[in-house]
Amino acid sequence: MAIGYLTMQARTAHDALPLSGVKVTVLDDEQNRIYELTTDENGETRRVSLETMDKSYSQNENFTGTPYVSYNVSAQAEGFEPVYVSDIPVFDGESARLPLVLIPMQGQERNGMQTEIMVGAPAVSMEGEREPAGFFQGGESGQVLRQVVIPNPITVHLGTPDAYASNVQVSFPDYVKNVASSEIYPTWPQNALRANIYAIITFALNRVYTEWYRAKGYPFDITNSTAYDQAFIYGRPIYDSISRIVDEIFNEYVRRQGQQAPYFTSFCNGTTTTCRGLSQWGTVTLADQGYTPIRILRYYYPNDVEIAATNVITNMLSSYSGTPLRVGSTGLDVQTIQTWLKRIRQNYPAIPAITDPVGTFGDSTRAAVVKFQSIFGLTPDGIVGKSTWYKLSSLYTAVTRLAELNSEGTNLGIGTVPPSSVLRQGARGQDVITLQYLLDVISEYYPDIPAVAQDGIFGAGTRQAVIAFQRRMGLAADGIVGPATWNALYRTYQGIGQNVPAPDPGPDTGGSSFAYTVRAGDTLWLLANRFGTSVDAIKRLNGLTSDNLQVGQVLRIPAQQSSSYFDYTVRSGDTLWLLANRFGTTVDAIRRLNGLTNDNLQIGQVLRIPT
Repeated sequence: MAIGYLTMQARTAHDALPLSGVKVTVLDDEQNRIYELTTDENGETRRVSLETMDKSYSQNENFTGTPYVSYNVSAQAEGFEPVYVSDIPVFDGESARLPLVLIPMQGQERNGMQTEIMVGAPAVSMEGEREPAGFFQGGESGQVLRQVVIPNPITVHLGTPDAYASNVQVSFPDYVKNVASSEIYPTWPQNALRANIYAIITFALNRVYTEWYRAKGYPFDITNSTAYDQAFIYGRPIYDSISRIVDEIFNEYVRRQGQQAPYFTSFCNGTTTTCRGLSQWGTVTLADQGYTPIRILRYYYPNDVEIAATNVITNMLSSYSGTPLRVGSTGLDVQTIQTWLKRIRQNYPAIPAITDPVGTFGDSTRAAVVKFQSIFGLTPDGIVGKSTWYKLSSLYTAVTRLAELNSEGTNLGIGTVPPSSVLRQGARGQDVITLQYLLDVISEYYPDIPAVAQDGIFGAGTRQAVIAFQRRMGLAADGIVGPATWNALYRTYQGIGQNVPAPDPGPDTGGSSFAYTVRAGDTLWLLANRFGTSVDAIKRLNGLTSDNLQVGQVLRIPAQQSSSYFDYTVRSGDTLWLLANRFGTTVDAIRRLNGLTNDNLQIGQVLRIPT
């Protein structure tokens, strides 16, 4: 028998927190225990070997049997709902990483419901019609984005468009890895894998660019239905051979020469189902004949298609400069990754400490990079290229957001008794801020609950998050927050506090900086002038390599050392509650410092904000 490999990874909050001590059992299809494992400080088990079928079967389109052996995995950890993942395909010579999505139990809950995930056969082996509707050229829909962007995260609907199903948000690279692992066999030739992955990336970007679902009023970007889009199984294992390619090309897509729009790269297996797009099995034949990925794509799509790239990625702290960083590199980009690694290390202590001078890429920086790469399935070469840069940025964002949410909970004074108000769309005020904060925390641990803006206004986004939460908890999904929903929110929030390892609050700033959430119209120059600092100081503190800001981005702003407050100019939409929440203080503290006798504010009014 041939051998394949499997590693389990238990992490939560978008990978920000590794879960150690999770008991993992690997079973065969007859439920016989093969391995008993425990996750380490990185939330990872050791890699185990499993018997499977010879890879030649999964490379032969005429083979009618199952070209792999399936296994099952169960995971249990105190304070978390157990997970059972069944029918996991293991392929000859292939290593796979299985993410264990553990959900915290609710407050007072002792025996949580088991989360069950069925992986099953890749879509290439399935029968059925596959001719999704779409636009083969951009602009035909009448509603397109101004530029091609990588949606980070991308929102996936787990069902047909009109099905009563959950939506999950995942990073775009993770989405592509999941789809490729769900669609095709990882044992295929490299050029076949690359051609298929280009088609998968481009299909998704076409949906985003044309706003195919958003324009119809759906709150998601794409579905996981192969009848409409492409396969996606949340919580499935990802194969290393696919992962490495996606990390390299996730921002590259297919377009026709002279056009910006991602081409509509429809595809099917080409055996039991034929279509006017790419044949998945056909790419194997062409790769075996020596075809390159672009030549394979031109075989199925117009002869003038080309590979383009976009560096516009939403919710990224800063863009990759295009120059790999390695031992001997110096400058602000090196300082940025050192800042990111030092903060990530607080959650992942296996990453060694960096002792090199700030901005100098020496041996200790390389050692930290290598360990980071090995933990997150990247090529451990110690070089910070595109894939490592964006993974570092993503992890840094996740760990700092978690720390800030933890701090916000203290500032808001979330107690044990829910508010008595009934909230619905259009509501405003303190209870709405509490609601939005609870939803934001819960969204970190529940993949089907979207995060919301904490603006104190109960808008459409907050309503969608409330409905998603109500569905998850088996409540009437009416978008209205009454006693039952409040109680469920508090139970869930308290369960997170009781069961999830407390995230590190981050390095002590000694009162020398404060958090600020970027709003529409903000620039570094305006912020520097508003808060009495400099553009360079803000950039250094946040590891920024450009002046670009994104609405919702959280910045650390240097505070004046000689004062216990800073000046803030009131803007449209500001309230004392919003300012207190944003700057980690209280309404009473702002009132006292400014001698206010009521909550009324005027645009242009200068307030002193306690640091």
